[in-house]
Amino acid sequence: MEFNFLPKLPSPNLDDRTFTDLVDECTLRIPRYCPEWTDHNLSDPGITLIELFAWLTDQTLMRFNQVPRKNYIAFLELLGIRLQPPRPAQVDLTFYLSSDLEESYVLPTGIEVSSAQTEQQNAVVFSTDQPLIISKPKLQHFLIDRTSEPVPQRLRDPVTNEWSRQNEEDWNGREQALFDEQPQPGNCFYLVFDADTPLDGNVLAIRFKGAAGTPTGIDPNRPPRRWEAWDGETWRSILLKEADDQTQGFSFHELEQQGNNPTQGADVILHLPQSWKSASFTGYRGRWLRCVLTNPPSTQRGYASSPRITGIQVRSIGGTVAASQCNVIENERLGISNGDPGQAFQLQNAPILERQSNEYILVEPPNALAQRWEEKPDFADSTPRSRHYTIDSLAGTIQFGPLIREPNSLRYQTQKRAQVQTARQTTEVHIEGLEHQYGAIPPVGSEIRIVRYRTGGGREGNVQAQTVRFLRSAVPYVDRVTNHQAAVNGSDAESLEQAVLRATRFLRTRDRAVTAEDFETLTQQAGSVARVQCLTPPESGSPGTVRLLVVPQANLDTIDQGIAPEQFALNPALRSRILNYLDDRRLLGIQVQLAEPEYVGVCVQTQVGLEPTYDHPQAQQVVLANLKTALYRYLNPLTGGLEEQGWMFGRPLYQSDIVALLQQAPGVRFIGPVTLFAIRKQSDGTWRRESAPEPLIDPGRLGLICSWHNNSLRSSHVVNLINP
Repeated sequence: MEFNFLPKLPSPNLDDRTFTDLVDECTLRIPRYCPEWTDHNLSDPGITLIELFAWLTDQTLMRFNQVPRKNYIAFLELLGIRLQPPRPAQVDLTFYLSSDLEESYVLPTGIEVSSAQTEQQNAVVFSTDQPLIISKPKLQHFLIDRTSEPVPQRLRDPVTNEWSRQNEEDWNGREQALFDEQPQPGNCFYLVFDADTPLDGNVLAIRFKGAAGTPTGIDPNRPPRRWEAWDGETWRSILLKEADDQTQGFSFHELEQQGNNPTQGADVILHLPQSWKSASFTGYRGRWLRCVLTNPPSTQRGYASSPRITGIQVRSIGGTVAASQCNVIENERLGISNGDPGQAFQLQNAPILERQSNEYILVEPPNALAQRWEEKPDFADSTPRSRHYTIDSLAGTIQFGPLIREPNSLRYQTQKRAQVQTARQTTEVHIEGLEHQYGAIPPVGSEIRIVRYRTGGGREGNVQAQTVRFLRSAVPYVDRVTNHQAAVNGSDAESLEQAVLRATRFLRTRDRAVTAEDFETLTQQAGSVARVQCLTPPESGSPGTVRLLVVPQANLDTIDQGIAPEQFALNPALRSRILNYLDDRRLLGIQVQLAEPEYVGVCVQTQVGLEPTYDHPQAQQVVLANLKTALYRYLNPLTGGLEEQGWMFGRPLYQSDIVALLQQAPGVRFIGPVTLFAIRKQSDGTWRRESAPEPLIDPGRLGLICSWHNNSLRSSHVVNLINP
């Protein structure tokens, strides 16, 4: 195996003799060692034997000047480099209850949910990473404000003496306007919930009871408002889709026209953040929600009058929790210790995912209490009393402490025993300094078992949204479960070629983050990170702060239709893993901040003319489909750019870039006008395609270009055929 991608340094030629040199040398030695052999023609059998041995020697010398693959692996092991195991995909699972509960309900850790199993593909299993508490919400305050600010400053409580509180989650009173009598963009109202009630990740159903009144003047199917929750740092959008707002933007008049009774109310379903922290604004403390009026689209009108309500009811109908793609194996018996150093055991399932705090090995000596042993990456710092072991994550092999002997230890022990026997002593002999025990040895007869471990991982876990829907076992009070977003961050095990490339970066960083390059290298080694850009002061902000723009790995199986920016989201699990990995390697006093690049979508519209040889409808459709695929690959943070290593940070997209790309495609004869439309993220978290084309798309100094297929957003590329 050759690593042609490595730098080529001049290597010494340990023996430069060729096949001809070897034959000539042997022929010259014939008169000295066999003078009676006088026929040296090529037809002589002796010359044939000389050529045969010369060929064998030449092959040996060729191998002598090469380093085989096994040596590369040995060098990597000496550096402490191991092949990285696969990484599990992460996804947020939302559980919906079958009915209202009288008290809080806890879904335990380890609930397994899978995708559908087909003849071509096995089911992908996900397991929840933490408990989910579905609580009884307690609404404490209803507040209004004329402007929506990041930190509320001028809050008013209009219902202090007007509403009667009947229970802990319902409010009922007389008619109350939600916004100003002449609503303006920025008008908002706040719902403040009890700070002591954990509602992280809960799905709230807020029922608004409306007064039969006049029309509000908006399009009820696309109301100009947004729902947000304060997560401790910023306001996050919590309305998953418009269909979850059954009030249709508080259009109680329209509901009445449809035959519904607004006084009975309609629900707004809100999916709260998994980390919903309490806060205190202007003396009100609790967990905050708000509804903000926004500017309506140019083709629609805003609110002509304020909606009016007569009551609010709040209940939890489910919750969202993070899950990882894995199969959990518990309490697996490994075997019995024989007391030998370096004893190894094989797990029944491999590869093994990164261990958690509740995953360890128990050693149960005969007639003694069980002992918890600790996993280490190696035995370099282990003493003979250290209860350590190592795990090969790819092979699933567990090994205990080895005994290292010096080469001459056996000879010294033999001599020492001879001296002891002469002195008629029976004391066991130990040659200090010639034998080293690294790590303790489990006592003879001890039963060894692993309490828990997880297996799985890989790119196959990056499933699409709405596919993880099947509970592996029944869970009380749970009606259904689904994933509203696609799973991300799943990656396959590291290959040898990738490990060789990583070795060069490892030698430069020495596993310590000092320079910007060190931070980028170590962030990628943390796992499931495709690209990273390190910003140092003054770009990163205050001195002593390092800001990292992280692009996680994504599923490239759907690259033919692009990759939506949501698949590059830096989820809490990956963020925590990166920060924990860097905390052990950064300098003291350095603060690390993680962020996502600013993504800007691009929609390309163009026309092409094909070569006469493609004058067939099926061939033309194939060429046009290949051109769209080439555009999705080119305009991508992972596979895009001129070098196909991902679109460069901050590089604008020009029309000439698209022309140069399409000119290289087979079958294209000429190219018509190229039009670029930008797709930018709005303040409420949604994406909007600009109505006017732009001569170039500038993502900003640290932004990235991307493209993806979405019919409702009209983000798909359009390539039309020009008939000559």
